[in-house]
Amino acid sequence: MSPPNTVVWFELHVSDMARARAFYEGVFGQTLVPMEVPEGAGDLEMVAFPSDPPDSAPRYGACGALVRHPGVAPGSAGGTVVYFGCADCAVEAARVEAHGGTLMQGKTPIGPHGHFALARDTEGNVIGLHSM
Repeated sequence: MSPPNTVVWFELHVSDMARARAFYEGVFGQTLVPMEVPEGAGDLEMVAFPSDPPDSAPRYGACGALVRHPGVAPGSAGGTVVYFGCADCAVEAARVEAHGGTLMQGKTPIGPHGHFALARDTEGNVIGLHSM
């Protein structure tokens, strides 16, 4: 059996949860799910990307969430880039600007590794879109 995906979780820090949630739900056509935060966590707010339940066979990829946490600023150019899998990254790339983001690089071939596009979300985070 091959080893599991080593990336098990990601967080995209945001300053405006409603705006960020609308961007990601609009670009990917999926509903993000509010997460319960532990008591005493202060003004922490999290919404998760759809994922498999913990007791099911996992799909390829990692789980993650948008996180609004006072004192933790959203990302900036040059930081970590999370790549989201797409059937055709040109489709999601075409939705970026309509949902308040900035398309930084349209669908670009990367040889046998498929295609990618880069976008900046409404919070300043740089994200990648990938498809074969």
